[in-house]
Amino acid sequence: MQKANPHIGKLEPIIRTLPDKPGVYQYFDLKGKIIYIGKAKSLKKRVSSYFNKDKGVYNKTAVMVRKIFDIRHIVVDSELDALLLENNLIKKYQPRYNVNLKDDKTFPWICIKKERFPRIFTTRNIADDGSDYFGPYASLKIMNTLLDLIKQLYQVRNCKHNLTRKNVESCKFKVCLEYHIGNCKGPCGNLQTEEDYEDTLKEIREIIKGNITNVLAQLKIIMLKYAAELEFEKAQALKEKIELLEKYKSKSMVVNPKIHDVDVFSIITDDDAGYVNYLKIISGAIVQAHTVEMKKKLNESTGDLLSLAITDFRQRFDSKSNEILLPFEVDMELPDISFTIPKIGDKKHLVELSERNAKYYRMEKRKQLELIDPERHSKRILSTMQKDLRMKELPVHIECFDNSNLQGDYPVAAMVCFKNAKPSKKDYRHYNIKTVEGSNDFASMEEVIFRRYKRLLDENQDLPQLIVVDGGKGQLSASVKSLEKLGLRGKITIIGIAKRLEELYFPDDSLPLHLDKKSETLRIIQFLRDEAHRFGITHYRKRHEKGVIKSELTRIEGIGESYAGKLLSVFKSVKKIRAAKTEELQEVVGKAKGMIVYKYFNTVSPDDPIAH
Repeated sequence: MQKANPHIGKLEPIIRTLPDKPGVYQYFDLKGKIIYIGKAKSLKKRVSSYFNKDKGVYNKTAVMVRKIFDIRHIVVDSELDALLLENNLIKKYQPRYNVNLKDDKTFPWICIKKERFPRIFTTRNIADDGSDYFGPYASLKIMNTLLDLIKQLYQVRNCKHNLTRKNVESCKFKVCLEYHIGNCKGPCGNLQTEEDYEDTLKEIREIIKGNITNVLAQLKIIMLKYAAELEFEKAQALKEKIELLEKYKSKSMVVNPKIHDVDVFSIITDDDAGYVNYLKIISGAIVQAHTVEMKKKLNESTGDLLSLAITDFRQRFDSKSNEILLPFEVDMELPDISFTIPKIGDKKHLVELSERNAKYYRMEKRKQLELIDPERHSKRILSTMQKDLRMKELPVHIECFDNSNLQGDYPVAAMVCFKNAKPSKKDYRHYNIKTVEGSNDFASMEEVIFRRYKRLLDENQDLPQLIVVDGGKGQLSASVKSLEKLGLRGKITIIGIAKRLEELYFPDDSLPLHLDKKSETLRIIQFLRDEAHRFGITHYRKRHEKGVIKSELTRIEGIGESYAGKLLSVFKSVKKIRAAKTEELQEVVGKAKGMIVYKYFNTVSPDDPIAH
């Protein structure tokens, strides 16, 4: 067993005698405080695993394990019982190393009060009084839309009168304005029977449950009956109800109405949190929707977070669905419930819809945090880079270099600068290679690195914390030579990135570093490299084009590079020089040279390429 725990002598007998049964285990620290609560199919195997595995000195789990002073457990009948008990205990004790499942708000419910002529209203407090409660509703919009629909369709009372049989028959109450404007049938004035009122409530209960299709079918039968009996006013009133219900149904329909009663879960994860979305689908319509952020405490896997959320949400929203749609398999079993991972069709669309909701929620959370702390995102990226690249300090200032040339002609280099993980374009620089002849990337990189940092030292400017060179071992070694000449080796982290396999090279390390292709550190370095290449190639093309054009002008006898440069700076192209008048050319290069250029372009052979 792992010796990192100083109390292992006390814990070993407890661990060895744990039952091989499902249950919940609790870890206590030296002060008797619960620090972690977990569930297990087998208490013995699960608890032992914490002490058998060497999870590393800096792992959060290992830190927790070192703090365990005592272990207690509760045996239950099934894995489902363990799930529910774990969920309830976590909410009650809020242990430091458990994912926090507590919401900051209490969700509202729709209540049909247990009383004569029941009222319908919203509440956040559930009383054990025999009333019917529907919900909870994570979306106020869905709940209020539902209540508005009920108000338009049905005439139910909203007064608080105590409508006992004695009070009503003794005419204690008088009908109010709601009765006169048609919103109530006046049960307080003994103008509506309990049977009629209860028939209305039956339909309302079905609508709240999401069973709109059943209500529509019943209303259509009654409407046709009224029409057959020539009670056209009653038939028309029902027709208007049906149209209103169908309109509501069409707006809330998202998939095939044959998907009657399912729960949909999805999760999107970051390094430190998971975002779980839950959708409740009845007859193809969303009747519940909720998303929650779950902070990771012990580097929990995506599957662990999703399993915890499934248990919590189904208990919180009192779900009785027999089918759960998921984006991937989870290691959990619930009696009489099937887990489906759809690959195509309407159920797949529902899972994708849930995932989009989770992504939107994560984006909103990030935007809110950025408003509170605008630099938070950059700090997180820089902290990740510092860790991945084994740096002593945050790479707040990064510079990246790239060489560009074509068969040795017009060699140039470019440097791009990032500050706080963002491009600082005012600090970008172009370099024309001066001391290197021909195509020699290594020597070119050595020259540019030396020129750049000698200037920063001479001008007493801030140095970067990280230098990235586009290339492998050769370019990196050449760059390190320049840093050594300047006395900067070891003071600035420098790496090379090789294009083919996106490998990162460090000085004096023959083996490259391979970062995860999806890691933010690699993406930032790739962005730096690509930006340096874009910036450098733009400068190279301009210089190359200018050089080619200049060589065409220097073919004219008596016109050297100096005069060619003057002409190009004014006229910008050979075409415009060819079209210029004598006087215009003479203003730039003098009378004699201007006449030479004019005569050349106006007498040159049509077969000469410069004429085209």
